[in-house]
Formats: sequence, C-alpha cells, structure tokens
Amino acid sequence: MLVSHNLATGKGLALTINAKKVRVLIRASLLLVLATYGMSQQSPPPRNSGAATADLASMDLEQLMNLKVTTASLFSDRLSEAPGIMSVVTSDELRRFGGLTLGEVLDRVPGLTQSSQYFTDRNMVAADGDQTKTSGAHILFLINGRPTREVMEGGIISDLLESFPVDALERIEVIRGPGSVLYGSNAFSAVINLITRKADGNEASVHGLVGPNGALASSGHFLYKKGAFSMIGASQIHEAPNWNFTYLVPPPLQNNPDAPPEPPFHDVDMVDRGTGDYLGMNYKGLSFMSSFTESQSTAFVQGAVGETRTTRDFANLGYEHKVRENWDMQFNGTYTRTTFVTFAYPYTDRDANDFVAEWTNLITLTSKDRLTVGTLFNRVAGTEVASIDHSMLIAGGNRPAGGFYAQIDHQLLPTLKLIGGFQSNKFADIPFSTVPRFGGIWSPSKVVSVKVLYGRAFRPPSIDENSLNLPDIQGNHHLVPETVGTFDLGLNLQFTHLQLGADYFHSQQTNSIVTVGHAPIHYENLGGVTFDGFELEGKYYFRRDFFTQGSMLYQTNHDQTGASNVTPIPNLGFKTGVSYESSRGLVLGLFDVSDGKYQPYAYNVNPITGWHNSLNAQVRQDISKQLHLSEKNSVAIAAHANDLLNQSVWLPGFGFSNIDSIPVQQGRTVYAGLEFSRGQR
Repeated sequence: MLVSHNLATGKGLALTINAKKVRVLIRASLLLVLATYGMSQQSPPPRNSGAATADLASMDLEQLMNLKVTTASLFSDRLSEAPGIMSVVTSDELRRFGGLTLGEVLDRVPGLTQSSQYFTDRNMVAADGDQTKTSGAHILFLINGRPTREVMEGGIISDLLESFPVDALERIEVIRGPGSVLYGSNAFSAVINLITRKADGNEASVHGLVGPNGALASSGHFLYKKGAFSMIGASQIHEAPNWNFTYLVPPPLQNNPDAPPEPPFHDVDMVDRGTGDYLGMNYKGLSFMSSFTESQSTAFVQGAVGETRTTRDFANLGYEHKVRENWDMQFNGTYTRTTFVTFAYPYTDRDANDFVAEWTNLITLTSKDRLTVGTLFNRVAGTEVASIDHSMLIAGGNRPAGGFYAQIDHQLLPTLKLIGGFQSNKFADIPFSTVPRFGGIWSPSKVVSVKVLYGRAFRPPSIDENSLNLPDIQGNHHLVPETVGTFDLGLNLQFTHLQLGADYFHSQQTNSIVTVGHAPIHYENLGGVTFDGFELEGKYYFRRDFFTQGSMLYQTNHDQTGASNVTPIPNLGFKTGVSYESSRGLVLGLFDVSDGKYQPYAYNVNPITGWHNSLNAQVRQDISKQLHLSEKNSVAIAAHANDLLNQSVWLPGFGFSNIDSIPVQQGRTVYAGLEFSRGQR
C-alpha cells in the first residue's frame, strides 16, 4: 500500500492534504512571481485578435461565432463544416460562466450528462446516454489532441473532472459519437479535447476563493513569451465543504459473504478534493507539455464506505515539421501513468501506464482533397495489489499494440464534401481489426449545413478485465474489443448572432464486456446496447454584452434481451445559460442543468433524486479603475455559487449489483474572494 496505518483513520490523510494545499498555493505564488519578473524584462507585444489567446473584447460577433475547430479532422475547419457532431466551449463562455472544476464546465455541454458509479468514479459524465461501463471507458480525453487513458480499470476520469486546471483552458472541443479512426481506443461515444491557451504575450493571474465548512477554490496561471519560445503554467486546488450525512446500508449488503460484515448505517464525512497542475512549452515546432491531476473522494463498495485517491501523470513530447507548403508532419511520444488507492474495503492499490508513439501527416493533396494519415505504437502495462492482510497481486500484465489510420476529405461539389477513413489495429493476441468512418456534409449556403455520418469505434479489454484473479471475480484472457457503430444526421444553422444545431443519432454497441455467472463471476463479451435519440442546441448573442445558450437531450436505449433504459442516465434533460458582461468590468453568468427522473433500484434505502435542477452562478467585478491601477494590473472581486436552489443530489450507484444510490452533490455552496492579474487587462 502507498499509505501508512494512520491514514486508515483519516488523521494522516488530513495532514497530507493540508501540506498539499500549502504546496499548491506556493506553486501558484511562484507562477505569479516568475511571470511578473518575465514581464518586467519585456513589455507585452500587441495582441493578435485572430490568435488562440485573442483579446476577446476586440473580437466582433462574427469572429466569436466562427472560431475554427481541429479535433474532427486535425485540419482547421469551421464548426459547421467539421466532419463530426461537435460542440465547443469557447473562451468567451469560460469567462462568462466560469467553473471551479472541469466537471462543472462539461456538465454544461450539450449531450453530456453528470453521472456516477459505486466505486472508482463518483463524479462522471456520460455522452448521449451511454454509461454501460462502471467508469468513463467510453469517453476519450485529449490534452491538445494527445490521448490520456487510465488502462487498469479501463477509464477512470474523476481526477480530470475534479482537478485539471480550468485556468489553462482556451476552449474545449467535444465530438459526440465514434472517434476511433483518428484517436483509437476509448473514443467510443465521445472525444473531449482540452485545448490550452497559447502565449502571445506575458500575463499572470492568481485567484483565491473560500467558502463555508472548509470550502476552497484557488488557482493561478501565467503566460510567457520571448522570441520563438513560449510557455504556459497553471495550478488549481479545489475542496468542497464538509458534508456530513447518514448512509444506510441496504439489507443484502449487511450480510454479504464476499465482503466484511457491515452495520445498518454509516455516519459519513464526504470527501471531495483535488489538486492539478499543467505546464506547456513550445520552441520552433518542438513542444513539451505535462500535467498532474489528483482526486480524493468517498467510495461506496458493497456496503463499505471509505476514501479513495486517484492520480494521473501525463506528458507529451512533440515535434512539428513542414515538409512542403502542403504537407505538415507531426511526431509525438505520449505517456500517462495513473494510480488508484482505496483506504477501505476492498483495499486495492493500482498502478498502470500507457505509452503512445505516433507519426501523423496532414497533406493537402489538391484544392479539393485533404488527407490525414499516420501510424502508431502503443503499450499498456499495470498491476493491482490487494492489501487486506498482506500485499497480494490480483491483476497485472502488459500489452503491445500497433495501428495505421487514414482519413480523406474530398470536395465533390462546391456544396458537398465527402469524408472517408479507417483505422486498423493489432492488439497482442487479439485478432487484427479495422473500424471505418464515412459520410457527407452538404452546405447549400454559408448559413446551412447538413451532416450525414457513420462511424465505428472500439475499446479493447482493460488489464483488470483480462487478468483479475479474486475468489468472487475472474478476468478472461479471451476477450475481444467492444465495438460500436453510430449513425448521425445533423443540421447546423450559423448566423452572425445565432448558432443552432440538431442531431438524430442511432448507436449500436456489440461485444460488450460484462460480468456474468455466480461465485465467481467472470468477464465475457456478451450482447450489446442500442441507443436512439436526438439533441438540440443553440447559442445567441442579443448584443456583444448579452449572451444566452441552451440544449436538450432525449435518448432511449435497450439491450439484446429487449430490456429498456438499462443505463442510469435519464431519458430527458435540459440546459440553459444566460450571461451579461458590461463595459464597466461586471461579468454575470447563470447556468441551469435540469435532468429527468432516475429510476430507483430494487433495494434503494437511500434517497434517489427525481427531476432536479442544478443552478450555478458566477459574478465578477473588476475594481482596477476604482483603485487607480495601471493598465498592466487588475484586481477583481469574484463569487461563484454551486446549486443555488440548495438541492442535494443522490444518483444511482451504478455497477456490480445495481442495488442502491450514492451521494454526489451536497447542495448550495458559495465561494467568494479576489483575483489579482498582471498583463491581461
């Protein structure tokens, strides 16, 4: 175990967290000092309104509504012309609505739904209703286009949702539907690309917000540029207030023969905290980026209640080279290490790593043809140890893999673009496989576009699913990858002030990896799930200072036996936000997420939340002019409120026996404090 004995009582854990708070605050202060020193050596250059870090105040509405995206093809496209069903969280929206965590920001994205499961990922998101796994294994996260995966369980994402520094983000691009042709494993139901800011000048900022009962939200970032060298750094710490409640243990879990005896109830102090850092550097095509994210939360396992800790170390070394005017070449080596420790039953300690070496080519063949082609090598490895009485290896292994992919866009007519592509893979002893992608985009005018797309995606079995060896659950070395095929019919309308989108989707999963049998249960490729639904979304600028957006998702699903609504995601949900930004430095944003009713499980003894709203707010007032500060410095008063309606949320504890619900959101919390910035006013 990676923990001393006093951590089991929680005392050592508290001391550890306090020390980490101090370290993070020191890091944030150092970021500000270093950046301030750098700016004192070089005056900031003029801003370029077309750059990624553009001065948003200088951009007109047409620029704000027509920012380019890259995730769907690796080429730069208008959102309405990109070969994918996409949504974008822009830098303007990040500033207007804020967000203390990445999870809060993603909860505003059309088609994504907050969800939960009983053990490793109490905070999750699901895309288009797809939560058929007990982790985020069907969503692939990218950091500036590079994949970061947890490979032991197959898709733990709670550390990213809790801890990735929101301050580092320029925008977030989300593709709903398969993305495996370009991005490989786990790009199953969605690809979420976290695109960080790029330094075109020098600036720094430190934010400190506090709330009741120990609540804390502090962050800092800097941008630095000198000649061809640029650098960005960001840090974040977030801790939700103490949440005390009584958790009732369902009767079937009080005398579970596969777990220690449990009392009828637990008095729980909910843990929800995390820290995160990001660093990125670029010099003449050579780039390096690294991040660290950590999440600590409370898990509910077979009636037991305990704390967990998840960490992720991510790094990428890349080089871009322009071979010719029409040919760009990229080389990347990407490494992700994840750890997961639980300080109560089942006392597991996981350590896994994922390495990807990739060569990508972006070639403009003709004025009508663009080709993306590349090859990659991937290796995953990991171990899991159980430590109830002594350390015992219960899972482990490694798996090499290789792949080749290509995608071409062909402008058949001035109004019609065709897309075709594939990725072929070989995973160790798993048979060679290929997934395709094809479709068309019809754009009869600059205002209207219609997308007809079909794609397939895959997820190979995780190390646990292959090798787990416990008395009550067994892995299976003969598993093959899960697959999905999705058809999308999308309509986009793009005006100067208004953006509208509608999408119908039909998605069929096959070879789903599930647990079957009794004492012990084991993993099998068995059956699948079919999803049908549609989405609506819109954004509208009444004026440059007044903005609103909204979306709706309706989905239904059934498995191979005909059973319906087999995922814990509600059939219907709505999202609405409105923001006002004045010329006097006031920014006000309100955003409401409304989710439909959840079905209770057979043995539900804890609350199960019905139809509910989660209303968040952000207020920021710049007081620099009142303090007569120079143009390079700014001070603002800020406040951020979660769940203004003060409704605690308990969601289905999805996974294993599907018995009960677990707590996810405490209720209203208001954070308030100050922001200090230099060089960005």
